[in-house]
Amino acid sequence: MLVLRDLSLTEGGVPHLAAVSVEAEPGRMTTLLGRTGAGKTTLLRAVAGLVQPQSGQISLAGNDWSRLPPWRRPVAMVTQQFINYPHLSVLDNVAFPLIRRGEPREAAREAAAAMLGRVGLAQMTGRRPAALSGGQQQRVAIARALVKRAPVLLLDEPFVNLDYKLREGLREELAELLRSQSDTVVLYATTDPREALQMGDCTVLMAEGRVLQAGPPRAVFGAPATLEAARVVNDPPINLLAAEITQSGLVLDHLGPQSPGATGRALPPGRYTLGLRAEDIRSGGPLPARVALTEVSGSETVTHLMAGAQPLVMLERAVTDHRLGSELGLMLDLGKALVFGADGALILKGASHG
Repeated sequence: MLVLRDLSLTEGGVPHLAAVSVEAEPGRMTTLLGRTGAGKTTLLRAVAGLVQPQSGQISLAGNDWSRLPPWRRPVAMVTQQFINYPHLSVLDNVAFPLIRRGEPREAAREAAAAMLGRVGLAQMTGRRPAALSGGQQQRVAIARALVKRAPVLLLDEPFVNLDYKLREGLREELAELLRSQSDTVVLYATTDPREALQMGDCTVLMAEGRVLQAGPPRAVFGAPATLEAARVVNDPPINLLAAEITQSGLVLDHLGPQSPGATGRALPPGRYTLGLRAEDIRSGGPLPARVALTEVSGSETVTHLMAGAQPLVMLERAVTDHRLGSELGLMLDLGKALVFGADGALILKGASHG
């Protein structure tokens, strides 16, 4: 097991890591999810020995890595950029780390050819990287990392520079490939909640150098522990509705009285914030709203709306043409809302979030 304990790093008064603790098991993918600047890359670089935390400990299988130089750490890393050697063939790119550590050239090339077959590049071993597409170049970088059979594999947003459809296919292939590496600890950093939830066995939410929450993906998505965690784990953005529960019912600050439902009846009077996911808003209801922006992604439509002074985001599992400035009637499924207290902590899960 890879254990990161209380890692802290501050530069120029800015905390890049703030007492970060993570445990990652071999044979399971641990995804680090957070926005740009959350500390994900810094954490990976700390594991690789490329940055030195000011405090804390890194250990693998009980062996302390905290003061090991990077060249003594058995780590393989794949980054956002397609880092391949342009003067070498695809086959020699993948064989290079094995040859460099002293393995016989022919044995290294055989292992490289086998790994290229596993990533779907068996017919391209003689090409140079410049002759490959972006997705193929990233496959070469992944094959070069995997062929090392390092006990720790670090992936820093490896698909962020690829187009949508290519990312989708590579995610599935890589997840299947990595789960066959039963003796490898995998840390995968991403800004994409869907990617983290689809690929990970454990999801670690990060923000501003801190760990907000960690656990099985479905549990983290279904019950984000705080408002901050809910913002990180939801894409499209979660709708946050300021609310008050009174003796007579549920009132949303900008939308007025609502049917209290199970949410209102389960809580004592007081101030709350309701977190309503974009897919829990539908068109065809009584709440008037005006279209501010429509985004089509694949077969889904994300519509940004204004209901009076309340901004809302709606997700539809279809391609829909909502004209800018047009009016829609909305239905808010408040029974599925997450409820957060005045301190931002989750106090009630919605009906659909188990």
